[in-house]
Amino acid sequence: MANLFGALVGAAIDREEGGSGIKGAIEGTIAEYAIRTLTPIVATYALGWAVQYGVRKGWRALIGHDPVGGQGRLSTRPA
Repeated sequence: MANLFGALVGAAIDREEGGSGIKGAIEGTIAEYAIRTLTPIVATYALGWAVQYGVRKGWRALIGHDPVGGQGRLSTRPA
C-alpha cells in the first residue's frame, strides 16, 4: 500500500506515452523508493549546513572575523 501511489502515477504516465502501464508502474515504484531514501539524507545535509552557517555568522558577529580562511581552512590569524 505504501508504494501504490508511485506505481499508479508511473502507470498513468506510461499509458499516456502509449505503453501498457506495467513498465511505468515498476519505474514509479523505483522512483518512489529512491525519493523516500534520499529525502532524509538531503534534509539532514541541509540542516547541518544551516547550523554551521548560523554558528559561523554568530562567531563573525562576536569576534569580528571569519574563523575560516579563503581556501576553506581554519584561520590562524589572531582576533
